[in-house]
Amino acid sequence: MSAAAGGAPAGSGRNLSRLPSLTGMRWIAALLVFLTHVSVAKPFDTPALNDFMSDYLSRAGFLGVGFFFVLSGFVLTWSAKEGDRPSAFYRRRLFKLYPNHAVTWLVGLLLMARAGAELTAAGTVPSLLLLQSWIPSLEVIGGTNGPSWSLACEVLFYLSFPVILPLVRRIRPERLWLWVGVMTAVLFALPLIAQLLPGSPNSPWQPLSFWRYWFVYFLPAARLPEFVLGILLARIVRTGRWVAIGWPVAALLTVAGYALMITLPDAWGMAAPTALPVGLLIAAVAARDAAGVGTPFAGRTMVWLGEVSFAFYMVHFLVIQYGPLGLAATGSAGANTWSTPGALGVMGITLALSIGFGWALYRLVEVPVMRRWGRSSKAAAKSGPAGTGSASTAPATGSGPGSTPATAPVAGTGAAR
Repeated sequence: MSAAAGGAPAGSGRNLSRLPSLTGMRWIAALLVFLTHVSVAKPFDTPALNDFMSDYLSRAGFLGVGFFFVLSGFVLTWSAKEGDRPSAFYRRRLFKLYPNHAVTWLVGLLLMARAGAELTAAGTVPSLLLLQSWIPSLEVIGGTNGPSWSLACEVLFYLSFPVILPLVRRIRPERLWLWVGVMTAVLFALPLIAQLLPGSPNSPWQPLSFWRYWFVYFLPAARLPEFVLGILLARIVRTGRWVAIGWPVAALLTVAGYALMITLPDAWGMAAPTALPVGLLIAAVAARDAAGVGTPFAGRTMVWLGEVSFAFYMVHFLVIQYGPLGLAATGSAGANTWSTPGALGVMGITLALSIGFGWALYRLVEVPVMRRWGRSSKAAAKSGPAGTGSASTAPATGSGPGSTPATAPVAGTGAAR
C-alpha cells in the first residue's frame, strides 16, 4: 500500500526533507498562473486566438493556485518536527512570505502613482496587511499587486497549522483516506452554499456573481479544506497508507479535473474539480522522491525555476500590467494587439522579464532574508544557502502560490482574478 517497498512508510531511512520534484512542479503551477493573466490581455489581432485563450486558459490559474494551497499543507506536514514551537514556525513562515510581498507591494504602489491611478486606503492598506481576501470588494482584493490575494489565504493556513496538525495526527492511519473524502466533499459543498449569496453584480472576470466568486475562490476560509487535504495526504504517504498511484495517472486525473473546471457552470468550476487530483499528483511525486526514484520534475533547470517561482509569481503581474503588454496603460483588454508572431514575441519577452525580475527578487530579498532570519543557526549550518533543493510552500499564486485567474485590466488597480 505504500510507495516504498514492503509497506514501510515511504522514504524510511532517507533524507525526507528533500523533495526536488515538488520544487520543480512549483514552476509549472506558476506558469499556469502567468498564462491565465496573459490571456486576459487579449494580445492577438485575431479574435479566434483570443477566444481560444479565454476559453481554455482563463482558469489555468485556478489550477495553479489550488496546487500551491494543497502543496502548502503537504510540505509543511512533511517537514514538521516534533517539539517545534509555534513561535519558531510563525517566524519562519513570516520571513518566507512577507519580504517578497512588501517589496512588490511598494513597487506596485509606485507604479500606480506613476500611472496616475487613484491611491486609496481601501486599495492599499488591506493588501499591505494581507487582509484583502476577507473583504468582498474589487478594489480591496486588487490592492497594489493583485496576486498577493493568495498570500492572505496562506496567512490563515500558517496560523491554523499548529492547531490542525495535532488533530490530524490523532486520526488513525486507516481512516485518513476517509477524511480525504470528507475534505473533497466540503469543497464541492461550498459552491452549493454560495448559491445562497446574491446573484448580482456579475464578476468582471468569470460568468457568475461576484459574491459567489469571492466566497468560493478568494475567501481564505473557503480555501482551508485544500490546505487540510494536503496535510492528510502527507500523513497518508508518511504512514505507509499510500496506494500505488503513479504520477502519470495522477497527472491525467488532473487534466480531467481541469476539463471539468472549464466546463462546470457557476461556482462549481472554481476549485473543487482539481483539488483531489492535484493532491494525488503531489503525493505520488513526493512518494517517488522519498523512495529515491526520480521524476522529470527533479532536473536542475526545473528545480531552479521552482526555487524562483514564488518571486516570479510576485512580480509577473506587475510586468504584465506595466511592461510590453501594457495592460495598465491601456485600461482595457485587447487595446494592444499584434499579429500572431508579434503577440507570441511580446508574451515571450514578458515571460523573460518576469523570470529575470523574479530571479533578482529571489537573490536580493528572499534568499538573504531566509538565510539571516528564516531558520535556526543549526539548520543554516547544515543545509547551506537558503532554499536550495527543498520544496518550499510559498505560493507562486500564483496569482502560489500561485495566482488568480484573469485580471481586471483597469489602469493601476492590480486586481487579480
